[in-house]
Amino acid sequence: MLSAHSTTDHSASPSVNGVAFEHSTGSRETFRVESENVVYTENHIDSTYVYRDSKVLRSANGLTVVPTEKTYHFRTNRKVPRVGLMMVGWGGNNGSTLTASIIANRKNITWRTKEGVQTPNYYGSVTQASTLKLGVDEKNQDVHIPFSEVLPMVHPNDLVLGGWDISSANLAESMERAQVLEYDLQRQVRDELEGLKPLPSIYYPDYIAANQSDRADNVLPGTKQQHLEKIRQDIREFKAANHLDKVIVLWTANTERFSSIIPGVNDTAEALLNSIKQGHDEVAPSTVFAVACILEKVPFVNGSPQNTFVPGCVELAITHKVYIGGDDFKSGQTKFKSVMVDFLVNAGIKPIGITSYNHLGNNDGKNLSAPQQFRSKEISKSNVVDDMVAANPILYKKGEHPDHIVVIKYCPAVGDSKRALDEYVSEIFMGGRNTISTYNVCEDSLLASPLILDLTIITELMTRIEYRTDDMEEYSPFHSVLSVLSYMLKAPMVPPGTPVVNALAKQRAAMENIFRACVGLPPQNDMMLEHKAI
Repeated sequence: MLSAHSTTDHSASPSVNGVAFEHSTGSRETFRVESENVVYTENHIDSTYVYRDSKVLRSANGLTVVPTEKTYHFRTNRKVPRVGLMMVGWGGNNGSTLTASIIANRKNITWRTKEGVQTPNYYGSVTQASTLKLGVDEKNQDVHIPFSEVLPMVHPNDLVLGGWDISSANLAESMERAQVLEYDLQRQVRDELEGLKPLPSIYYPDYIAANQSDRADNVLPGTKQQHLEKIRQDIREFKAANHLDKVIVLWTANTERFSSIIPGVNDTAEALLNSIKQGHDEVAPSTVFAVACILEKVPFVNGSPQNTFVPGCVELAITHKVYIGGDDFKSGQTKFKSVMVDFLVNAGIKPIGITSYNHLGNNDGKNLSAPQQFRSKEISKSNVVDDMVAANPILYKKGEHPDHIVVIKYCPAVGDSKRALDEYVSEIFMGGRNTISTYNVCEDSLLASPLILDLTIITELMTRIEYRTDDMEEYSPFHSVLSVLSYMLKAPMVPPGTPVVNALAKQRAAMENIFRACVGLPPQNDMMLEHKAI
């Protein structure tokens, strides 16, 4: 059964900081589940879902497997709110590219290149450009729907954009400086972008490369405590000026060095708040932003590899029941690596050496040319194979791990078009060797920008989903650490005590099946018994 999803229309409300669009596209409910386990009300979708798994018990006699069942009740708010996205690093390659691209999509701007006339799209976004299987029809043919229609989601065109940057350049100047989008497209969106200027941001020179100092002409004065209060004020004013229901904040600024975890400084929420008051050196700009968001009840997502979410920050988010997610956009080389190693290990082939070499010429590459910032990136790119290796004790004995080397070099000549070279050396049958070499040329910001959309859209959706089990009296939000975002992140955060999953197919399936559960549908499987059974 088809039913339209209605949303409240808002007139555009331009602000000093943000670009507002009229709420015009909206999300639609294109199907309805007919089941005793699903109830549609005016405001909610209520579903009852039986989660089935297996508990494995170890003993001297071997392994005993016990099938388990637990009933969950999900409640999803059907109304798509008016949402603002505030980006830290709005004037960077990703922020300026995304802003210009949303305007192009919103206005359906076409532009010419030597290949011909181009039209705007949201390719690279899992929510906007991928589908999921809903089921099979009466002829046993698969039926697919856009991913964005499994539950009501905000549309990118309806986002109100704003943010901060240490550079005072307006968004038109930032777009031109980034050299990502074609000139004919830049020309057509320039006038609108000229009126957009980032708010002053936090700049602690010790946390990013010294070569970024020439950009830092739009910085907040004062102490770390004053910075915290100013960011909170900025969020409140942005929300009020644009008549927003919700705000999501996302870090797409420079990679920072890692913060040292020091007892009494950032290991607890109380210690972290006190360290901000004292202006302690080991409190990073990104952590100040995260704390400000948590105190404002605003979700915060970290798109860079540094350890923004120190233990005290995670504790604060859990205490205030605010969503956080990270770390580091998984856009090109690492996403491919998570597929390759998963394929090799599941095929019974043993990767023993993985060598990754990158050279890029954008400002991200310039910042990463400093050793401490590179180390943050190296960590996030190196851990991506750990869960796949641990899953196969036939190939890998205890403590064994492939050699894994990551190199990043700054090469201005290639601009935003990053070069990624990888070599996978594996042991195969009877002592043989298999080597797979890949060369990937990817326009870095055009892969990362759609991830910002997905992280924003999924995070917002999760703020409208609650659950309860039979032993709970009231509905509750999910854990504050949003592991459902793992598909889009190199070093996915998970709740304490939860295993990290890096295998890409598992991450995608987890995200899809959670949303299927919210409408009372079973998890997707590929058994296809209807075609195999006689």
